[in-house]
Amino acid sequence: MSDIIRYEVRDGIAEILLDSPPVNGITDEMLDTLMACLGRAGGDAGVRAIILGSTVPGLFCGGLDLKKFRTGSPAEVHGIVDKLYFQLHALQASLPKPVIAAISGAVRGGGMSIAITCDMIVAADDATFGYPEMEIGLLPAIHYHHLPRIVGRYRAFDLLFTGREFDVKEAMELGLVSRSAPQAELLDRARELASIFARKSPELMRLGKSAFGRATDNGYRQGAASAVDLVSTVFGTSDCAEGLLAFVEKRRPRWGGA
Repeated sequence: MSDIIRYEVRDGIAEILLDSPPVNGITDEMLDTLMACLGRAGGDAGVRAIILGSTVPGLFCGGLDLKKFRTGSPAEVHGIVDKLYFQLHALQASLPKPVIAAISGAVRGGGMSIAITCDMIVAADDATFGYPEMEIGLLPAIHYHHLPRIVGRYRAFDLLFTGREFDVKEAMELGLVSRSAPQAELLDRARELASIFARKSPELMRLGKSAFGRATDNGYRQGAASAVDLVSTVFGTSDCAEGLLAFVEKRRPRWGGA
């Protein structure tokens, strides 16, 4: 469909693969293309399940393209975060078909935000997770609403505010990942799972997924809107500017008042 996302349908399964090496950095264009691909799969009667993955070996998504993000205007920043936090989730929630994220490598920041919009997450055994946003002058705002509901308040605070890295074993124990697979078998395992869903009644899947979404929303849409505003506010601070500059310059940030 484009030179940054590969789209293919096989055996009733749409594969939407991020294809923007080296790290599949999230840009406005990538989000627009991703949502267009999801919409295309959702409207295709021949598609019964969807896989969201990557063509880059051993990597799902490196998060926001911070070099472009830091030079954006406040309006541009608000727009991209709104797409990542709110519009992408709303689109996924409206799809009548299940979406499986197939993730590997270091899954951080915006990569985590994309993964959690999916219905299931299959992770490679080499995947690592973390919320390092505070180290670069940002906040993992959407995860303040998502993570405590899954892992509990205190474990969520630990992960979100230390920014520590954790592996697939811990992610499985915390309930953040549906299944794990060897790296070489990741897409095949996701395809096996998608084929199970593809054999279900499309009408029952549509009704069931809609009901499941309403039952588990728990105020996510309202939380996503406030998270967009929070990130937009943070973007206007001097510490955000310093954190992003330090990231680009590959040095430790010098926080104001520290």
